[in-house]
Amino acid sequence: MAKKKVVLAYSGGLDTSAVIPWLKENMDCEVIAYVGDVGQGAEELEGVEEKAIKSGASACRVVDLTREFVSDYVFPTLLAGIQYEHDYLLGTSIARPLIAKAQVEVAREFGADAVAHGCTGKGNDQVRFESTFSALAPDLEIIAPWRTWNLRSREDLLAYLQERNIPTTSSAKKIYSRDRNLWHISHEGGALEDPAAPPPDDVWMMTADPSQAPDTAQDVTVEFEAGVPVGVNGERLAPEEIVSRLNTIAGEHGVGRVDILENRLVGMKSRGLYETPGGTVLVEAIKGIEQCVLDRETLHWKQQMSVTFAELVYNGRWFTPLREALSTCAAKIGERLTGSSTVRLYKGRAWLVGRSSPFSLYEESYATFSADEVYNQKHAEGFIRLLSLPERIAALKFGARSETTVTSGV
Repeated sequence: MAKKKVVLAYSGGLDTSAVIPWLKENMDCEVIAYVGDVGQGAEELEGVEEKAIKSGASACRVVDLTREFVSDYVFPTLLAGIQYEHDYLLGTSIARPLIAKAQVEVAREFGADAVAHGCTGKGNDQVRFESTFSALAPDLEIIAPWRTWNLRSREDLLAYLQERNIPTTSSAKKIYSRDRNLWHISHEGGALEDPAAPPPDDVWMMTADPSQAPDTAQDVTVEFEAGVPVGVNGERLAPEEIVSRLNTIAGEHGVGRVDILENRLVGMKSRGLYETPGGTVLVEAIKGIEQCVLDRETLHWKQQMSVTFAELVYNGRWFTPLREALSTCAAKIGERLTGSSTVRLYKGRAWLVGRSSPFSLYEESYATFSADEVYNQKHAEGFIRLLSLPERIAALKFGARSETTVTSGV
């Protein structure tokens, strides 16, 4: 019988470097390494093909997904709901369904029997990968070594690789688990596992120390068309260029750091440090356009929907009817989200200082505190009377409510 072919989602990091030899030794299969380039940078991709081959892979395929990642995953999620538990901008979560989708395509190309990943049995990524495999290729076998091998820690992995003379950039002293793409970088593990301890200075990679950032604030203006970022400071740019440009500008000001104790899908809490400098600017910027354009009911509905959307993305539910329906809803809401927002950056903070849109519902002649000719303040009396009519009727029938009544629940 021909050997089983397995396509492994490979990064060249600690986990997947161990997976290749483990698959060959324990499952006697041919391993094809697949690398999804989602903008993690030349440093991470340099020599990755050679490393995969030396680790025992029969081939290594690097697929450029950067434009698709930003255009079809990041920006739609920015529009629909990008914040999980208020702070996490879903950097890893958004990338996984795309990486897994391309992995399926590589598996079809090589006629593979199975797909594999290096995700641990404690994390969210195993769900994101395998939910995508289930939706797009239910016929392929899924291999998850972390759930079956006898390696139980990163120290075990380091020893395993050392025995086989397979190089790795991780070490016993600096053992952070990191995931990087164009949108963000995450840091977990090591000293970060004590949630009471401040992050060591050597953790951060994309952002300057806010205390050492420039002493002068910088304003950056982002242009949108139908809810999609299209330019920065008057220059029209490709999607990936927008994120890259904002990463550089905001990173210099220490913007985009998050330290969160989040609720994983599998039930445990984990501490994650995230750097999303450009994304933090875009979140503030799109809020400005929404403030201009969306009426009260639409804005409040979108804010509620955003919580559900972020949870779907975090939980690996990208290829589901509900996620697709909410994306369609968000695109409809975003049809008039055209305009520009100016965000000020200073010492780790980013906040709106200006916004405008040709579809803005703001009308100064109505909102002004100066004299106007368009608003009759007497009309407010009837509005308030009708708005409070239920309370008025209840008071007339049952007596006026008092503070004691309210607090006691009587």
